[in-house]
Amino acid sequence: MTGQAGKIETLVRVGYFSRAILYITLGLIALGALGQISQGTAGIFETVDSIPGGNALLWVLVIGLTAYALFRFASPAFDIEHKGSDAKGWAQRIGHAGSGVGHLALAWTAYQFATRDAGRGGNGAAEAAQGVLSFGLGGTVIGILGIGFFAAAFAQAEKAVTAKFMDKISPAAPSQTKLIGRIGYATRAVIFTIIGWSLIETGFFKEGSGNVKTLGEAVASLAGTGWLLTVVAIGLLTFGLFSLVLARYRTIPDIEAHARKAASR
Repeated sequence: MTGQAGKIETLVRVGYFSRAILYITLGLIALGALGQISQGTAGIFETVDSIPGGNALLWVLVIGLTAYALFRFASPAFDIEHKGSDAKGWAQRIGHAGSGVGHLALAWTAYQFATRDAGRGGNGAAEAAQGVLSFGLGGTVIGILGIGFFAAAFAQAEKAVTAKFMDKISPAAPSQTKLIGRIGYATRAVIFTIIGWSLIETGFFKEGSGNVKTLGEAVASLAGTGWLLTVVAIGLLTFGLFSLVLARYRTIPDIEAHARKAASR
């Protein structure tokens, strides 16, 4: 492995670690252990900011979530996960792109908190969507992203059922990895469906961007559902633990090699 490839792998692993912090914090908030779920995504970063060393951790989240987003963008660009170029493959790759956009929005919100921006605490996803909607065909772009999230939700559900994700995890991973992965991916399927519908509704059926949801807002929309919110909260915590496993044991594709191969075509 070249030095450059090693640096990229390290950044991706930091990305998985950041994702773990994000989901564990949100799961605890959803259970009522930290903050109020009504705060949505802002509540996650508000909670992180309030703990000792929280500002430093926010910067780790900024870097890690950005790195993870770029890793997801490498899927549609270079097909690093070998999804192929048929209809199903492109649907999954577009879903990865949607995940990239979502994690960039989370990274931006983390950056606002890390820099103590006066405008922090707003809905960063809504602000970004408003910018896209201001352009011609902007609504169509957002709607297509929503379809991408639906495709991603289907892929998450498929992983939960088949456990194919184990093919990309080292055999040295803990024995309960398959179980916690299945629970986590099933939970993500629910969350991605909510996010996808919010994008489709905004892009194709409604004016304005206030309905766009990111991770925290999607979970907050389940407030008042009783047992369903509790089940989702436990699933979020489980996916956070699974992300910690991935940070250590996930097999990271060589993005540099895929980029060189794509450039030579």
